[in-house]
Amino acid sequence: MRAIILERQGEPLKLTTLPEPAPAPGQLKLKIGACGVCRTDLHLRDSEIPATKLPITLGHQIVGRTDDGRRFGVPWLGWTDGTCRFCTTGRENLCPSARFTGRDFDGGYAEYTVADERYCFELPDELTDEQAAPLLCGGLIGYRSLKLAGDAPRLGLYGFGSAAHMICQAAAHQGREVYAFTRPGDRRTQAFAKQLGARWAGGSDERPPELLDAAIIFASAGELVPAALKILDRDGTVVCAGIHMTDIPAFPYDDLYDEKKIRSVANLTRQDGHEWLALAREAQIRTSITKYPLDNAEQALADLRSGAFEGSAVIVP
Repeated sequence: MRAIILERQGEPLKLTTLPEPAPAPGQLKLKIGACGVCRTDLHLRDSEIPATKLPITLGHQIVGRTDDGRRFGVPWLGWTDGTCRFCTTGRENLCPSARFTGRDFDGGYAEYTVADERYCFELPDELTDEQAAPLLCGGLIGYRSLKLAGDAPRLGLYGFGSAAHMICQAAAHQGREVYAFTRPGDRRTQAFAKQLGARWAGGSDERPPELLDAAIIFASAGELVPAALKILDRDGTVVCAGIHMTDIPAFPYDDLYDEKKIRSVANLTRQDGHEWLALAREAQIRTSITKYPLDNAEQALADLRSGAFEGSAVIVP
């Protein structure tokens, strides 16, 4: 099969030919229809987070079919031990032994993959493979971030990319007011956010017209944390949604006072996945996608790095 591999971090991805994978007991073999491009893939490629296996086939937003035609989604979380204190208390996302698709296991920048059936999700029929793929990480981690933001009637979203463009739709469906923060001067993305239900959209250097109850930071820029604290109302929460973020600069204690909170999001649980897919169906979430052929995976990552597209990038074998 054709596959795109990362041989060494910091270097371009390479097209190669690999044997088709053979499923072990309990695994599904899937012919890949689409694989979403995630900023975590970019962090691995750029050596901002460590790779545990090299060479590795990146990609963890996989939509594929079995030989008998069943369609499944394969997310980031690929395996947990099921016995640690986190797994046994509904927090498998924090399992110290967890293994992840596209980092510890070969992922979806290929024509075929195998995955543990227990960690795969059956997908609704109304979405195409390309539309469904971004739900499996951008949407799923975004949903976990939304849960950790609490009820938050006024919600800020910093970094209006793949995850935010889905969570904006979900939050608006829930009756929340959404305030979108983009790169300063990015009027195109601000208009895009308003089309998807944002009440207000502006640059990350601007103040919204109202104090917010929570803010989710999808961008990997640590300097956005103090900025978000400044526009929160009392008892507000800043949720840092990425697996990697640059250092958070110092800020005055007064900006944290009034019981404001900062918290991170780590991975996902399978329960999150079931809840999110149900909400995505109920809210009729529609993903805005830019398609790339498998051979152009490196270009897809470059375009993600530069913010060249709106919504999500999807690789199609």
